[in-house]
Amino acid sequence: MKPDIHPDYHPVVFQDAATGTQFLTRSTATSDRTIEWAGPDGTRTYPLIVVDVTNDSHPFWTGTARHLDSAGQVEKFRRRYG
Repeated sequence: MKPDIHPDYHPVVFQDAATGTQFLTRSTATSDRTIEWAGPDGTRTYPLIVVDVTNDSHPFWTGTARHLDSAGQVEKFRRRYG
């Protein structure tokens, strides 16, 4: 790889805005907000990025996704334009 062309890839804590769930991962994203994270080698300070949706609050993953009644829509269409 060429030196000095890649962005800084570092540990970051992401927080779900709806549920408050937090997880530590690596990212190139940056933030002015920080958080203390206790790990196996002590407590460290990481950038905190608050996101709107994670798998903890997304309707598909939580099982609250709405399903369209396609058969009902077809019948509605036939009644209107029969």
